Amino acid sequence: MGTMEIDIAQKTVETSLDISGMSCAACVGRVEKALRAVPGVVDASVNLATERATVHTRQGATEALVAAVAQAGYSAVPYTAETAAAPASAARGGPETWQLLVSAALTAPLVLPMLAEAAGMHLMLPAWLQWLLATPVQFWIGARFYRGAWNALRARSGNMDLLVALGTSAAYGLSLYQWLGEGAGHLYFEAAAVVITLVRVGKWLELRARRQTTAAIRALQALRPDSATVRRDGIAQSVPIAALRVGDEVLVRPGERIPMDGEVIEGQSHADESMLTGESMPIAKVPGARVIGGAVNGEGLLVVRAQAIGAETVLARIIRAVEDAQAAKAPIQRLVDRVSAVFVPTIVLIALATFVLWWTVQGDWHQAIIHAVAVLVIACPCALGLATPTAIMAGTGVAARHGILIKDAEALELLHDVQVVAFDKTGTLTAGKPRLTACVAVNGQHDVMLGLAAAVQQNSEHPLARAVMAAAQAAGQQPRAATGMQARAGLGVTASVDGVSLALGNARMLAGEGVATSALAESAQAHEQAGDTVSWLAQLAPERKLIGMLAFGDSVKPESAAAVARLQAAGIRTVMLTGDNEGSARNIAATLGIDEVHAQVMPEDKAAIIAGLRARGLRVAMVGDGINDAPALAAADIGIAMGGGTDVAMHTAGVTLMRGDPRLLMDAIDISRRTYSKIRQNLFWAFIFNVIGVPLAAFGLLNPMLAGAAMAFSSVSVVSNALLLKRWTPKGA
Repeated sequence: MGTMEIDIAQKTVETSLDISGMSCAACVGRVEKALRAVPGVVDASVNLATERATVHTRQGATEALVAAVAQAGYSAVPYTAETAAAPASAARGGPETWQLLVSAALTAPLVLPMLAEAAGMHLMLPAWLQWLLATPVQFWIGARFYRGAWNALRARSGNMDLLVALGTSAAYGLSLYQWLGEGAGHLYFEAAAVVITLVRVGKWLELRARRQTTAAIRALQALRPDSATVRRDGIAQSVPIAALRVGDEVLVRPGERIPMDGEVIEGQSHADESMLTGESMPIAKVPGARVIGGAVNGEGLLVVRAQAIGAETVLARIIRAVEDAQAAKAPIQRLVDRVSAVFVPTIVLIALATFVLWWTVQGDWHQAIIHAVAVLVIACPCALGLATPTAIMAGTGVAARHGILIKDAEALELLHDVQVVAFDKTGTLTAGKPRLTACVAVNGQHDVMLGLAAAVQQNSEHPLARAVMAAAQAAGQQPRAATGMQARAGLGVTASVDGVSLALGNARMLAGEGVATSALAESAQAHEQAGDTVSWLAQLAPERKLIGMLAFGDSVKPESAAAVARLQAAGIRTVMLTGDNEGSARNIAATLGIDEVHAQVMPEDKAAIIAGLRARGLRVAMVGDGINDAPALAAADIGIAMGGGTDVAMHTAGVTLMRGDPRLLMDAIDISRRTYSKIRQNLFWAFIFNVIGVPLAAFGLLNPMLAGAAMAFSSVSVVSNALLLKRWTPKGA
């Protein structure tokens, strides 16, 4: 991060894999270990909830990664957009569902006599019938547990499958021994069958719940139409989306989804962009307006010139960002990973100790086995593995639906305890569409000065340059040709017009060039106190002299005051960083109630101020929308870009607000806090479940069937708790 020069040898390729066969956090650790052992792998992260691995390699050898996962006992395929919802596909039907139904049908006759006995009725099934019902459940329905356990043992590790396989096999084996070896005694076929059925029920419910956490991705993917109507050589024809080209003229009829990003060249209508930006009101679209792929066209026919297609559209980038955020591993997950690495071996040791102690104290090895089985069955590494990723998936998904794009899990985790928010001014707190309010020439030739200013700035995309060009156009002036145009970051621009070297910029620029501005100092001060931004036009050669002053007015966004007030009400300090003059900056800061102002700062100075705040132990978020904000966005703990800003700002930031509404900032912090709270709740319940449940089982206070039910409930409850985040709605807009 300290330099922009990156050694090519240090560059890595990111590869995503869909992993199948994982059952708990211990599986995650084993897959990560296998991937990191592949030559060339720099890092690997596996997410249990999405069943995806993200691997950074120097060579990008996908075949070697797939082979390593297979060697660890799992299967992997390269991730594609089409497989995004695959982890939960079983919840919609298929083998998981009908195997569960068969398992329940075979287990029910084993459980019903126990329920009848509680009511005073003795309907115990004969031993041979119990064995006949329990055996398919044990070795057919439960085959996945044996496969998973065998793969774990081959890798010299443990997982949930090992615990279930050991526990149910012990109960099943004890029942066989008592039936065939002793010909009497209580049989535990029903315990083994019930545990397997309940665990399968838990996994099935878990899959259904996890499918809801990926709903945001699927909803975004559904916004992509399959075809588009293109006008080529004057003829309209329907083509697949993949056949679109930049520059194509695309006809979008009322009610159709816009297939790509572009500019309206014909027609008038409104577009519903709510699924992309969270903006509830349709946006007017006229010639020259930008449209976003995936938005729904309203009442009029539009002809749009394609500017971005396929993976380069805003929709595609949003989908990638949400997928990356949901696949990433939050820093808090590291604690879980360390616990999971020793969890299963520890539980096996506790179960062995339980068996030995009960056998030693009571002398009943049958009962000792049952208590050990209960210990094995109640332990739940699944809940630990799902606690963090399911909350992150639900939180980032609901945030994206409301126009808050969170790039990664680390950004989500950092945002929740931000103490200082630093704002850029133009385009963030103000509308970013300044207008020329005054053009004052030293010699009184204001129109001539305006023409020179327009000539200097005609090729610039800066908001002030656009304001100058708009004023010149309104005055009927065509800018003269300019040569040698050179932009100076944070200062202004220089160019030559008709052989005369000119500079247009702020007071700092003119001071550096040795041009005095005292002739118009009073006028400039009056405009600054009124909140205007002042620029100066000067001649640098053949002689240095001031030509005049330009004043620009930029209206404060109507939402900015409410945004600042919400932050302050939450105990967050607000700071404004701007390259604008002191008077204008303080005027706007006073209007909005901002706590601290830094005016006339260069882009690198913004980054230094952010670094200074962090050095005081404060967690800082920076909000900006321009290229000159990128250093400050990178220097902050968390960078937040306004969606109407530049791609550079959005790429640097960890969070993007898809609408230019600063009130979304507090909403982003709010969803971060709620998500982090869910993570802590989930981890607490996952840990406390095992801390309480395992000792109860060891002391003989839980039978295996209750333990199995509790184990299934723990995973489902963790996912269900995370899904409560889907009810969240922003308060700001």
